[in-house]
Amino acid sequence: MNLDPILIPTKVAKPGMIVSDVFAECIRANIPGIPFCDAQGTICGRITLKNILKKACLPEYMIELARILGDQLSCMGDMEAKAKQLMNNPVDPYILEPHISLTSDSPAVKALALMEQNDTSYIFVVDEGRYKGVITIQGLARMITQFDNQR
Repeated sequence: MNLDPILIPTKVAKPGMIVSDVFAECIRANIPGIPFCDAQGTICGRITLKNILKKACLPEYMIELARILGDQLSCMGDMEAKAKQLMNNPVDPYILEPHISLTSDSPAVKALALMEQNDTSYIFVVDEGRYKGVITIQGLARMITQFDNQR
């Protein structure tokens, strides 16, 4: 089955793009990350909300102590200040390695297997070197529910 019915078209991040633009696109499309493309339009990495927030707003010691942190943290004001400043920063420092991809003609079960193998809930769709969008685990679940003829 072709993946086009569950494909979510998105913009890509480019050099010099600011964090608020990446947040806006990920929120609009309800996805955790988008590809990062060089000046020629070639995917050379990815930008994820999780990585940006982790690097910009979360001190390492809080990660290590996460299970014992209380509900009232005095450093939250500091996080707000960091977040406001973050939104106007370029995304370039937050680039990760390229994400896995497949073609829109790939079977849904391959997408599911790749998601499981790579511990992710989304995959980029690239046809003949051209980025088309992203598919998510929610999209795959929606596709599977169409096979339920008993309701």
